[in-house]
Amino acid sequence: MSAPAARRRDPDRDPGLQPERTRLAWRRTTLSGTVVAVLAVRTALHGGVSAASAVSCALCCVLWLGFLGIAHRRIRILAAASSPVAFAPRHATAAMLCTVAMAACGAALVL
Repeated sequence: MSAPAARRRDPDRDPGLQPERTRLAWRRTTLSGTVVAVLAVRTALHGGVSAASAVSCALCCVLWLGFLGIAHRRIRILAAASSPVAFAPRHATAAMLCTVAMAACGAALVL
């Protein structure tokens, strides 16, 4: 049996809720990114500011703003569409790069 046929027979699945769950997941992810950016600022300012910590902190904040823009664009697309629209590969790549770079900046602040 193919996967689409199996999905049609599942009475417990409500495909109308999937975009809402995805929007909520994006909101939780942006909240997590906000916490990371705030902690980066706190870490950079704790015990005096050095040039390296200021640059890492600023870069982390810029990356957070980039990720926030991507996430809110995705949330708006999901809210406007009646059926889920595929996430553009370039936006997915940008979101992934922002996340990885933010982690790298956080690691640079801690070390």
